[in-house]
Amino acid sequence: MSERKFIIVDGSSMLSTCYYAVLPREIMFAKTEEEKQKHYDKILHAKDGTYTNAIFGMLNMVVSLMKKQKPEYIAFVFDKTRDTFRRELYAEYKGTRGVTPEPLINQFILIEEILKSAGFQVLLSEQYEADDYAGSLVMKFREETSIILMTKDHDYLQLVNDEHNVRAWMVQTKQEKADDLYKKYYSFYGVNKKDINLPEKVFEYTAATVLREEGVRPEQIADLKGIQGDSSDNIPGVKGVSSAAPLLLREYGTVEEIYRSIREAEGDKKSLKELQDFWKNELGISRSPYKAMTKESEEELCGEKAALLSKTLATMKTDISIDMSLEDFSSESYQEEKIREWLKKLDIKEASIFGSEK
Repeated sequence: MSERKFIIVDGSSMLSTCYYAVLPREIMFAKTEEEKQKHYDKILHAKDGTYTNAIFGMLNMVVSLMKKQKPEYIAFVFDKTRDTFRRELYAEYKGTRGVTPEPLINQFILIEEILKSAGFQVLLSEQYEADDYAGSLVMKFREETSIILMTKDHDYLQLVNDEHNVRAWMVQTKQEKADDLYKKYYSFYGVNKKDINLPEKVFEYTAATVLREEGVRPEQIADLKGIQGDSSDNIPGVKGVSSAAPLLLREYGTVEEIYRSIREAEGDKKSLKELQDFWKNELGISRSPYKAMTKESEEELCGEKAALLSKTLATMKTDISIDMSLEDFSSESYQEEKIREWLKKLDIKEASIFGSEK
């Protein structure tokens, strides 16, 4: 396996994180959208009124990434809309999310232009989400180079693969959390933190880390969300089964196999009791999830239908046609001077991004 690195950046996750990280207190603690809008003028902006707080953070991250991590290849993937094919499967997908604030929408549009002008490849569309492009890039190029996924979204963990050297750089809310994870997994073995060379607030997930932190293997992440659901995306899952999900998946592997074992046991009461006793005594599930997992209702999505649909919603697509070669993502196309030009246009001091060097 080549030691070359292809970093795939979840642009939507990163830009949103940068936006909310440096909002004025008046907006952070406002209770209504109307109240927030009254203070939009306090958000970092250029002289012409262009909002720049998220762009500032994003460009800081990009410049640091190129300087310190020096990837041979890099791509940025973005969400363009919430009305993707998943909404066709489940109309309430991401339905609990609030409206994206106008200052952030404007910066999404602008950051895509800035990144393209600086020589980066930016992937997005009306039909697919950022993680679908990430998954498709991984499957297309993982035989050619090591791949790193930079994101806050745990959905990406399903792509982690030690055999193909696909890792995830998970951005933590605080540096302290990343440091705690480093101490937990690396310091015990005498690994020097500087040798790992990770960006700020980032911890690297391998398949072994995913198993220990999430309770399942990377390829089971979608199955886990199939049962537990995901409140951030409004994926329902199966109510009342959350804590039992990792234990069941360790035994049966997939959502489908769990339900196959249930159907086989439902033929008679003795077999069903034996199954539930096995769950309790061998798997350590104190409260049987059988009723919740087999619930049927015409009024609500539940039971097996909810589990299978939720798994589908949580599963990244990995087969989007991407008509580009690995070299199309070469970091040699990066034009630092374009970043400097944009900083000047947006009234952002160069030194705040590049330091005092010229």
